[in-house]
Amino acid sequence: MDILEDDTTLRLAQRLRLEREARGWSLAELAARSGVSKAMISKVERGEASPTAALLAKLSGAFELTLAALLTRAEAGGGRKMAAADQPRWRDPGTGYLRRQVFARGDHPVELVQVELPAGARVDLPASSYAFIRQVVWLIGGALEIVEGGRTTALAPGDSYAFGPPADSAFVNPGAEPAVYLVAVARQ
Repeated sequence: MDILEDDTTLRLAQRLRLEREARGWSLAELAARSGVSKAMISKVERGEASPTAALLAKLSGAFELTLAALLTRAEAGGGRKMAAADQPRWRDPGTGYLRRQVFARGDHPVELVQVELPAGARVDLPASSYAFIRQVVWLIGGALEIVEGGRTTALAPGDSYAFGPPADSAFVNPGAEPAVYLVAVARQ
């Protein structure tokens, strides 16, 4: 599957609008719940702006969905087998962060996501994106720092890190090579 291009941007825009309308929320209500401006939500819903990972995390948190669940719904995935060629991929336009949805189904409490974070990149995620999940990160290659609630933990290949209660967090690649890691997410 191609990295998020025009067709997927439009599917994601439609999914965001459907999620908002299914809850009977106005743009103003979603803006208040997510901390994202009405103008930006409107641009994303119309497919005029490519959302960043941080923006999608805020919106999915407002919907009480994980980022993976939101992207999977947009891609209409979720069978028992997710062939490698069919695993949705998405690239954050702001950081170049590449996210591959290895496994996610609406009826299963576990999601697996492979991430490639470019050298020198940082992705900040709000506490709201962790409100309904527990997650563990396993670093496969490169260097990764996790900033959780203001505390920084450095990981080397093979190390894992279990997140605590919801807190503003960041994934930082301080190295010269991409950081590749697996995120295991369990919905609560």
